[in-house]
This record gives sequence, structure tokens and C-alpha cells, in this order.
Amino acid sequence: MATRRRTNAENSQASASASLGLPSVWQRAFTVKSQWPEKDEFLDVIYWMRQVIAIVFGLIWGLVPLRGFLGIALFCALNAGILYIYFTSIQQVDEDEFGGPWELTKEGFMSSFALFLVVWIIVYSAVFFD
Repeated sequence: MATRRRTNAENSQASASASLGLPSVWQRAFTVKSQWPEKDEFLDVIYWMRQVIAIVFGLIWGLVPLRGFLGIALFCALNAGILYIYFTSIQQVDEDEFGGPWELTKEGFMSSFALFLVVWIIVYSAVFFD
């Protein structure tokens, strides 16, 4: 079984979080108004949440079946909207600390868009293509 080795940066982040008495990154991600001493940790949470949203919406859009511009526009609006609500209402982070709301809104957006398209096309093709 292959194990992933931690880099020095990951080790220092883990020890810094442990020394501050903070819960793990994922516990903080699902806790309201969490503290984010490391900006990169919060940006990682935003990135991976976008990837999960892309997979879920790709599956839904492929099964419904949505097609064309409506599906793309709806995904973009929902993806941006859900994450905007997450970091403004649930986490209530200071957007300026992370470069403003636009930086948080676009964090990982293009990779999630690509993943969404791949999942949407595969599911739609598998279900509705003869």
C-alpha cells in the first residue's frame, strides 16, 4: 500500500495548527465562523468544495437531461453563488484578507468547470446516447 509522504510545508502547517489548538481543516470547513490562520488552508477548502459541487451538478445535469447554454449558465451561477454564500454567510471571513470577494469567487473555478463538463458529458452520453 503506497503512502503519501508529507512535505516540510505540510508538516509545519500541521504542527502550527496543532500548537494553536485548532481543529483539523475539514472540521473547520464545516463549522460556522471558523478561524483560518493560514490563508492557503481556506483556499484549499474553497477549491475542493468546488470540485465536489462540479461532480454533483455534472451528475444531475446529465441525468435530468439539461443541454446547451442553459446548463452551463446555471452551473456557473450556482457554483459561484453557493461558494459566495459559504464564505460570506457561513464562514464570515474577511474577504479583503484573501484578496477580495472576486479572488475567493474565482478560486478553483476553471478546474471545477472542466470537471463539471466532463462528468456532464459522460453521464449524458451514457444515459441518452444510442
